[in-house]
Amino acid sequence: MPKPCTSTGDKNLIGKNLTELRKKNHLSQRDLASKLQLKGYDMDKNVITRIETNKRYVTDIELQALVQIFNVTYEELVDGSEK
Repeated sequence: MPKPCTSTGDKNLIGKNLTELRKKNHLSQRDLASKLQLKGYDMDKNVITRIETNKRYVTDIELQALVQIFNVTYEELVDGSEK
């Protein structure tokens, strides 16, 4: 069974917003991966790259981790703006 994608073939909705949040917080992909690993999440630089380039699906646990790291809402992470 094929996995769902957006109409453009992207595998997630947060790629662009994650890149913007990361840069806004002056973090490299490696820095973000380190912060996530220190909090117990198994995400390395390659995972961040694949999410940001829309080549990887994002789990609910990973969404939760990113929301905690950036101190934003799910809506801001997914939609790019606060509700």
